[in-house]
Amino acid sequence: MTQRRLITELQVLFESFIKMIASAIDDKSPYTGGHCRRIPVLTMMLAEAAHGTEIGPLKDFRITDKDRYELETAAWLHDCGKIVTPDYVMDKATKLETIFNRIHILETRIEVLMRDAEIAYLRARIDSDNSDRILATLKQQYEDQCQQYRDDLAFLQKINIGGEFMSDDDITRVSNLAKYSWIDLNGELRPLVSEDEIENLSIRRGTLNDNEREIINNHIVATIKMLESLPFPKNLKNVPEFAGGHHEKMDGSGYPKGLHRNEMSVQARIMAIADIFEALTASDRPYKKGKPLSECLKIMGYMKKDQHIDPDIFDIFIKERIYLDYADKFLDPEQIDEIDESTIPGYVN
Repeated sequence: MTQRRLITELQVLFESFIKMIASAIDDKSPYTGGHCRRIPVLTMMLAEAAHGTEIGPLKDFRITDKDRYELETAAWLHDCGKIVTPDYVMDKATKLETIFNRIHILETRIEVLMRDAEIAYLRARIDSDNSDRILATLKQQYEDQCQQYRDDLAFLQKINIGGEFMSDDDITRVSNLAKYSWIDLNGELRPLVSEDEIENLSIRRGTLNDNEREIINNHIVATIKMLESLPFPKNLKNVPEFAGGHHEKMDGSGYPKGLHRNEMSVQARIMAIADIFEALTASDRPYKKGKPLSECLKIMGYMKKDQHIDPDIFDIFIKERIYLDYADKFLDPEQIDEIDESTIPGYVN
């Protein structure tokens, strides 16, 4: 076997290996797997657009074929740390989900409260003097109580989804529901909503509590640790830095290292924008729907103004219509709405 052939076969083996890792994450979580396949495409779209720009701060940014190979490798591996992330956290679709959605437990408890209310109502009727006025009052009290339970259940079912921001009033209402009591099969009096359930239902945005958010965030630490442990050859030496920076923010408020913009390579900043745009537009997540294109660009415009994403790369992303090329390949048709670039916050053509 010639040396060139051996090198070619080793390269094929390496490329197959990194795609096998993405496939393993796909098997672990179809949602993250789709993300791992789309990020390399979007990353390279952005990199080519930055490479081709002839004006502005990135006019001197150029990449060779070797640079492209290194960046695409990093893009395939950017979430490899999610292999160690527990499924119940990574795919947590509702606030009360663990191995199963615990909202069904609350539904059963409220059903028990309504049953007990009916029993109390019927017993009161038996014990009353059967006057029309008293019977009417008892019936109204029973119906009002059941309606309140139904309203409370509808509220719990709604906030469990995690799609809307929780107001202070909503969080107070969750806490007040703990004042309800129900009797379990052993005859013990228990609160309708446990402390753990209150904590999860009070999540202000999304479905993850603080501990679960920390577990999710740790995937990038695991990614960096895994990649830095590999003896990458010289032409791939920047893979850990490119892959490990996609959750950093330009003002230093990101994670895991709190890097500022000037401490990051252009490639790492490109991956950060690719990761955010893919996450906003993805329609295969268990915990949210894919947002319309116009809403995604508006959100990212504000992120540019807040110094969370690189402003120069974002401007290229808009100017070169990378968002539209990506949308045509990966977004559902109903997500692709009309875009008025002049209304995107922070963007100046």
